[in-house]
Amino acid sequence: MWHDRGVRAVVQRVESAWVDSTVDGVTDRVGSIGTGLMVLVGVTHSDDERTAAKMAEKIWNLRVMDDEQGVMNRSIADTTRAVLVVSQFTLYGDTSAGRRPSWIAAARPEVAEPLVQRVVSELERLGASVAIGRFRTDMKVALVNDGPVTVVIEL
Repeated sequence: MWHDRGVRAVVQRVESAWVDSTVDGVTDRVGSIGTGLMVLVGVTHSDDERTAAKMAEKIWNLRVMDDEQGVMNRSIADTTRAVLVVSQFTLYGDTSAGRRPSWIAAARPEVAEPLVQRVVSELERLGASVAIGRFRTDMKVALVNDGPVTVVIEL
């Protein structure tokens, strides 16, 4: 069981990733990247600007990209700089009791949205080229996982 410790991210190294968003029956591709990182970000009640910035720095410097020998020694900062960030409150789903997840640990949208945006803006400040999903819409996310490489970050 995960604990309510701080912002969470599921980071996947991808050959490509994209997110489509549907609003009022109209679907648009709102973000896409080639080789880079697909990042699902979940925010909880104890998160603030500092934890969001710390998560962005962790993502930026996470060494999951291959070097010339095919060893994961490089970060996104050293390679493509491409990141797709999608808000994901379900990362705080608690399944410890019963079959239906509890979402109590997930921050409310009005709290989570600016903190996910803070992750995005900090990644951009660091030099990332960031694509994003559209908050509070029905999103479809697709990716081609490279490796597969998937890492969970919990601050």
